[in-house]
Amino acid sequence: MVDEQGDGRHLLAEVPGSGATGGGESLTTVLVAFGANVLIALAKSVAALATGSASILAEAAHSWADAGNEIFLLVANRRAHKAADELHPLGHGREAYVWSLFAALGLFVAGAAVSITHGIQELITPEPVGHFVIGYVVLAVSFVLEGISFAQSARQAKGEAATFDRDLIEHVLATSDPTLRAVFVEDAAALGGLLIAAAGLFAHQLTGSAIPDAIGSILVGLLLAWVALLLINRNRRFLVGQEADPKVRQAALQAILAAPEVARVTYLRLEIVGPRMISVIGDVDLTGDDTESHVAVRLRALEAKISASPAVAGAVLSLSAPDEPTLSV
Repeated sequence: MVDEQGDGRHLLAEVPGSGATGGGESLTTVLVAFGANVLIALAKSVAALATGSASILAEAAHSWADAGNEIFLLVANRRAHKAADELHPLGHGREAYVWSLFAALGLFVAGAAVSITHGIQELITPEPVGHFVIGYVVLAVSFVLEGISFAQSARQAKGEAATFDRDLIEHVLATSDPTLRAVFVEDAAALGGLLIAAAGLFAHQLTGSAIPDAIGSILVGLLLAWVALLLINRNRRFLVGQEADPKVRQAALQAILAAPEVARVTYLRLEIVGPRMISVIGDVDLTGDDTESHVAVRLRALEAKISASPAVAGAVLSLSAPDEPTLSV
């Protein structure tokens, strides 16, 4: 959309993330992760049957849970980009957090609970383990595939982090894109889980005891539980309404104040309403001393300029009262 200044740029053109088009890249990231996890889950399942290893079985449950989660994330990515309608004037962006929450719950139940339960059962009634080489080969191949998926999510996150002047981990935890966060964190946990499983399998082979392997299964489950709770908490925060990053707020305030028709801003709230989407609510004092009807037209025009940003789901502005303090950049 071209704004009324005639330069082809929206009013919030310089706001971090205002030109973000990460939805397509997030879809690629999820598809890569889904393909990798299906292959890994099949390989781990075969290895778990061949070796009888509790930690490899836990890893198989982990990968199947991740593959199932990617389906939820694909649904999240698709539904979040539905166009706004009469009943949803700010769009359907928050659906991404609902479906990502389902995915995190699935990881907790299908991944963490199964791994911990099986590890405890293995401690009580140990099972013999054999064909260690098969287990090592499958874990090594799985590590490579998980690494490919992790590299894709890290590449996307690193590019976006530079836009917000954040480091990689900070951006993954703060990003409004739940699919990117889920894939990155789950892949990182998967790489860690593979190392745990390999250590448990090696200790079992070295000592002949099933205890290290069972402990490995429990540790994998605890790792998955921590990841699931982290993702659940992040999605909860976005669902109940979260203010945009302070850098985004500062840049948006500066951009609005720079508009020639704005004398001052006394209130500004930027709430995240979906992946890379915000709603803008503010009180402004316009330049000049127009009639009430003309002021209303100017306010609507200013709202349109702000809403022209691809990162803005909607803007609602009101007039500032004379005694309200001015916000400064």
